[in-house]
Amino acid sequence: MQNLPATLADWLSLLETMHPKAIDMGLDRVRQVKDRLGIHFDCPVIIVGGTNGKGSTCAMLESILMHAGYRVGLYTSPHLLDFNERARVHGEPASDEALVAQFAAVEAQRGDVSLTYFEFTTLAILRLFAQSGLDAVILEVGLGGRLDAVNIIDADVSIVTSVDIDHTEYLGNTREEIGFEKAGIFRPGKAAICGDPVPPKSLIDHAHAIGADLWLFGRDYNYSGDKQQWNYGGRSQRRNSLGYPSLRGANQLLNASAALAALEALRDRLPIGAQEVRNGLVMVELPGRFQVLPGRPSVVLDVAHNPHAAATLAQNLNNMGFHAYTFAVFGAMQDKDIAGVVQHLKDIVDHWCLTDLPLPRAATAAQLKQVLLDAGIAPSATPGSEKTIETFESPAAAFANAQSRAGENDRIAVFGSFLTVAGVMEAKRSGKLS
Repeated sequence: MQNLPATLADWLSLLETMHPKAIDMGLDRVRQVKDRLGIHFDCPVIIVGGTNGKGSTCAMLESILMHAGYRVGLYTSPHLLDFNERARVHGEPASDEALVAQFAAVEAQRGDVSLTYFEFTTLAILRLFAQSGLDAVILEVGLGGRLDAVNIIDADVSIVTSVDIDHTEYLGNTREEIGFEKAGIFRPGKAAICGDPVPPKSLIDHAHAIGADLWLFGRDYNYSGDKQQWNYGGRSQRRNSLGYPSLRGANQLLNASAALAALEALRDRLPIGAQEVRNGLVMVELPGRFQVLPGRPSVVLDVAHNPHAAATLAQNLNNMGFHAYTFAVFGAMQDKDIAGVVQHLKDIVDHWCLTDLPLPRAATAAQLKQVLLDAGIAPSATPGSEKTIETFESPAAAFANAQSRAGENDRIAVFGSFLTVAGVMEAKRSGKLS
């Protein structure tokens, strides 16, 4: 390629047009370029997959390891506001300059191999990590596991947080089919942590077939606790009197115990003290995962975009205490089970503020409204009624409307696609919303 882009923004614009498909499952092309780049890691690598809970588990692992003094690389996707969020080196997003240099390196070795946006950027970030003198690397799977670009790396420990129905066009229509895809990140002889309390048989069978060291929740590790603290119990390690993770939500102890099981499996290479675990859990941060903003009315940001995540969001909202009315700012992709998401939240939400999103594959606000009507959500015709449905061109406009109508004893839940949450966060950051 002549005249390589000079800025990160220009690179990202180019990468969006370089491959005919946004998602092109398979590892042959990306592995070929990885070998040319000579990417390898001398430190432990943890790969985290699953339908929901991946981001929280990765954030807890990063926080605990950093509090123990280790230098950590964390790769996650998608990002909320800035692409740089995807590549964190010792707690800080990678700089534009560092990413541009790695993109140029990938392009120099790519030759005639066509790479998707995700494959190209994954290789660049892996190479950045390989050159950053890290003590541990945490990689979040983008989609599925078996055929995801992250799976070109052999993990020392793999975690599958949960298995539920999502991305059916790529992964299958049943938990058994999807469980097999998720289990593709497991490796022979290596620890394979399953955080799903009811794992699909396909996942267990695959782990056994390849000779992975399978850790099942409830058999190999578990947790117990009361309102003040909780305890982790593993195969040969106990962690007692732990404070609850600062990440809110009903499933966070499942995520935290899976993270601690992974660290137990690595205890000889990455020893971690009790206080470092406590500090890591209490100090962990992750935007957009049942994130409650300060002030009134209460504002909750949550990237729940499938029925499993929506059920958790509903449980978390019910646990918040009394709010007179709940406003929803909701936008979603067409390929999601929108009706399934709505089913879990229709009895909680009083006022729906539906939004278009800036992607061709997003559902329009009008399409979302039809799903609500089909679900039996009937708005009253009178102004000020207790059930309303309104449509907007952007998350910021939808949120501004909710904000203008909500009283201080109400709450606004912003959920659905990452783009819904990101649209509100970006408008707040730029001062367009208070």
